[in-house]
Amino acid sequence: MPEKIIFITGGARSGKSRLAEKLAESNGGQVAYIATAGVLDAEMAERVKIHQERRPAGWLTIEEPLSLTGALTRVPATVGFVIVDCLTLWLTNRLLQEWETVDMAVLEKEILLELALFMDQLPSTPFRIAIVTNEVGCGIVPESALARAFRDLAGRANQMVAARADTVYLTVTGLPLKLKGGA
Repeated sequence: MPEKIIFITGGARSGKSRLAEKLAESNGGQVAYIATAGVLDAEMAERVKIHQERRPAGWLTIEEPLSLTGALTRVPATVGFVIVDCLTLWLTNRLLQEWETVDMAVLEKEILLELALFMDQLPSTPFRIAIVTNEVGCGIVPESALARAFRDLAGRANQMVAARADTVYLTVTGLPLKLKGGA
């Protein structure tokens, strides 16, 4: 039985999305792509366009910047593989939605609870899923409190998902390194 929950992490432009796409293609059947990016400027629009053009025409795209569990409800029963790209953009969207109005510790708990509820749903879904994320904690300590809060939240979220995933990959320079899972 192939692994159901696949988690792919790595740095910027390390090949994370391409690996998820390759796994989806090798799975066979219909693919749904849950896109979490919000297009707020021209540069992000170009990034989204590149991702869209690379995907096969038959893939279903579900754009959902805020509710991962809501996105799952929109995946048709005919889908055999889902890609979530990416978790760190979803975390950014959730963090920026409320960070100025809510205590940061409370907000982090809310976001991690949402993520836990999303992860709780995955074992009972009929499809395999690859969740793409960024590894952001390997560099310098960010200058601002918001950036440090994001880095810490991303680290905690990534640990949570990795612990519950069947397979975990780290991508570096376009090369996947399997950290967890079968052969």
